[in-house]
Amino acid sequence: MTATVHDLRTSTAPSLEPLMALVADDMHGVNAVILDRMQSKVGLIPELAGHLIAGGGKRMRPMLTLGCAALLGYSGTRHQKLAAAVEFIHTATLLHDDVVDGSGLRRGKRTANLIWGNPATVLVGDFLFSRAFELMVEDGSLRVLKILSHASAVIAEGEVEQLTTQRRIESDEEQYLSIISAKTAALFAAACRISPVVAEASDEAEIALEKYGKYLGIAFQLVDDVIDYGSTKDVMGKGVGDDFRDGKVTLPVIVAYARGSDEDRAFWRAAISGERISDDDLHHAIALLRDSGALSETIERARQYGRRALDALAPFPAGKAKAALSEAVEFAISRAY
Repeated sequence: MTATVHDLRTSTAPSLEPLMALVADDMHGVNAVILDRMQSKVGLIPELAGHLIAGGGKRMRPMLTLGCAALLGYSGTRHQKLAAAVEFIHTATLLHDDVVDGSGLRRGKRTANLIWGNPATVLVGDFLFSRAFELMVEDGSLRVLKILSHASAVIAEGEVEQLTTQRRIESDEEQYLSIISAKTAALFAAACRISPVVAEASDEAEIALEKYGKYLGIAFQLVDDVIDYGSTKDVMGKGVGDDFRDGKVTLPVIVAYARGSDEDRAFWRAAISGERISDDDLHHAIALLRDSGALSETIERARQYGRRALDALAPFPAGKAKAALSEAVEFAISRAY
């Protein structure tokens, strides 16, 4: 981390509106590609895919691809198809995640696996992955293909690693950061890195924007893990305490367990193993997380990674694109409040 200090708390609530406004025209092109490429002669595929794709997601990852292209002054259209590929990769992972987790709610709606079943959901996820790779191949850049295909493999590794740590309270912070760097931050980083490739920018720009995406992705996931314990179903768009009931050892739990008394640790061991997952147990877990300072500590870690993301933007000239990408970092962290 550099010595630069950024105050990420602002007087007005940060939002994605500046980024959305910056890339609005390009997003029309992205949405057209998504709509076209999710079609199939097998009617269940667009029906199931559309359930999630049209389900109210912010499309933050493809917007980052477009925003980074704007930062570099790129004026072509290649980034639109690639942004659509990024969204297809993300959507495919969500479909697969919901099957693995047995989730019943996503973005405030019933999950596809709950409506159509696990086999159809997994297969449509595979279809969307395939569409993403078709779009990459059509672009013709082996460098872009390498970046996005590698990210897809890393995401899968992160999900498998998370599965192996499930219900293991002894999982530590290093392993947790390894998991979220893979399952979340890798796609953020790749989404940002492909823009300087398309724009034929310098290697330095490519590295800087990859770092921006990576650190933003880590901050985003840290806040997500706080929200699972500190928010409501309406805000989260998924079930409150899903991570708790699934036995996921996230940073708030790691910190609370490390700081807890013998009695507190006994509770966490029982909860993460699946023995204590009632609503009362969840409320007790939230109280322990707050009393130990685990939630505020995790938010502070998110701020630290947010500062790293902003530092990565330092070499680029001031303007609407840089301001929008900077506010996207602030938005990612402000979701915790």
